[in-house]
Amino acid sequence: MRHDEMIGKVQALARLPDRGTAERAAHAVVTTLSERLPSGLARHVAAQLPPDMADAMRQAADAAAVSGAPDTGAHGSGASGERFGLTAFAGRIADRAGTDEDTAIREAAAVLEVLDAALAPELTERMAGALPADIRELLPVERANEGGEAGR
Repeated sequence: MRHDEMIGKVQALARLPDRGTAERAAHAVVTTLSERLPSGLARHVAAQLPPDMADAMRQAADAAAVSGAPDTGAHGSGASGERFGLTAFAGRIADRAGTDEDTAIREAAAVLEVLDAALAPELTERMAGALPADIRELLPVERANEGGEAGR
């Protein structure tokens, strides 16, 4: 999916007033998501995104890996990502996007829906499995149910 198409979908789904707001929301969500996911998985997600969104995701994944997060070992995906739930997820997105937490949750759900459509199904399943249940609830219904308990 192309960048313009992704931003347009985020704008429509989150009912945002303009593309600039949608752009800020998308970058805030992918950056925060990248901090939460294992860095190897975040890099795999980034590889399927348009260049500027991919860059934001890779930078956050690289920063998380350098910060000394423990290695996941058997899964070979590098640093395990920070452990935080929905409240911190929404707070970080709100800070980055310059909005409140309720709006950040709505924006996150829109961005995650667009990512679900843009990424290979097996990658979105891995992403869902790496998230805790409260964040996973922001995913489209069928994906949220497939995530299992891997992200506890």
